[in-house]
Amino acid sequence: MFNADLLTSAKVQDFIKLATKKKLDALQVSTQLAKEFSNEERAAIMDYMALVPKFREKFGIENTAFLLCDKLALEQSTAQDIGRWKATLWENARQANKNNGENNSNDSAAPIVHDLCCGMGGDSFYLPKEFSTIGVDLDENRLAMYRYNSSVMRGISPESSDAHVILGDVREVATHSNAAASDAQHADYFTIDPARRAIEGENQRDLRNLTPTFEEVIEISKHYKGGMAKIPPGYPICEIPKGTEILYIGSRTDCRECLVLFGELAQNPDHVRAVMVDKTGNEIANWTFARDEKREARNESEQSQYDHNYELEGRDRVYRTSSSESDLPLGGISKFIAEPAPVLLRSHLFGVVALAHDETTHLISPGIAYVTSEKPLPSPAFANYEILESSEISTGAVRAMLKSHDIGKLTLKLRGVKVDPDQEIKRLKPKGKNAATLFYTRLDGEKIAILARRIE
Repeated sequence: MFNADLLTSAKVQDFIKLATKKKLDALQVSTQLAKEFSNEERAAIMDYMALVPKFREKFGIENTAFLLCDKLALEQSTAQDIGRWKATLWENARQANKNNGENNSNDSAAPIVHDLCCGMGGDSFYLPKEFSTIGVDLDENRLAMYRYNSSVMRGISPESSDAHVILGDVREVATHSNAAASDAQHADYFTIDPARRAIEGENQRDLRNLTPTFEEVIEISKHYKGGMAKIPPGYPICEIPKGTEILYIGSRTDCRECLVLFGELAQNPDHVRAVMVDKTGNEIANWTFARDEKREARNESEQSQYDHNYELEGRDRVYRTSSSESDLPLGGISKFIAEPAPVLLRSHLFGVVALAHDETTHLISPGIAYVTSEKPLPSPAFANYEILESSEISTGAVRAMLKSHDIGKLTLKLRGVKVDPDQEIKRLKPKGKNAATLFYTRLDGEKIAILARRIE
């Protein structure tokens, strides 16, 4: 059972520091704890100790600092790279209001943000210091986390921590947000991360099964000047209301969040934006285009077809292949094949980005997000490969292709074809001096192997 007082006590934290310094193993830790703590307390402390290095890495805090969380709260919380970049959205909104000359009796006070469904507080950690934050949740344990973590990450004094949390239903709290400034529940803005899990540790696969529902989030937004809602990246864009901005954020290798920006935070209403950030939250690239009603008008069965992910168990990890809709035409294999960045794949912007650079760009099979073109596409929007040769997917044909190019080191990429990459590479037994990438995909629906070399 979660015990905030136990985990934040000097006694426990001093023990964790000592155990970390001495590099005690699990048995040694358990033996030491058994001398002073009950079995239940010992289990809680050991579970927490497993999270300590994870939250220090996730939030970029000192290796002696502590936050308060449990496994689920940590998994659901926004990491430092995304959190630091999102802080710029709040600052941009504040500066825009300042430049517009907006003045009222409350302008001298710090803008107040309700962190709805606050969890351990990850969406508040990196907000500009000019903003005051209030965590709102139905779970007292989550509010205990929020209080403690706000003191660590935002310098909120423990004495005033109760003024920075509200125990209650976010839907009800929102209705009081636009009350007079003296009202304890007043706030100017909101951020919300609706619950997406059915039970602890189990991902909620129904994108519409959010708590509160996205329809309720839209109603909540009407009580604030502006705000942001985190939704699953696969959520159907057609259900997001006009006047908002849709934002996909991730790194070079993943798409981690989809945000819907409301009111004053929507600096580009009725646009879709994809943003790529580095490990410290600095922006690498961004792409912005007006919403496309044609694409959003797809029916639900088409959406399911295009966004379906295949998961294949490999030796060391789960391999994922993905497909996505775009407006690119179909055609044969050109000189280059490219993979769109995950944020462009999820936002469905990769087609317009590609065509803006090379009008010859096209798909080689409907619904599969490998694009081919006569010249390399811009990086980091795309990872480009020069095509060396192609063949049917058969052991003899592929082996002959590898041999002709003296390929010994092989990376296998899949879209639209189900095989275990580890086992397939073993079966092909590549022997040679060169390295290459082998694509197993489809050409106009038929399976094809494409051998290519990465262009950096």
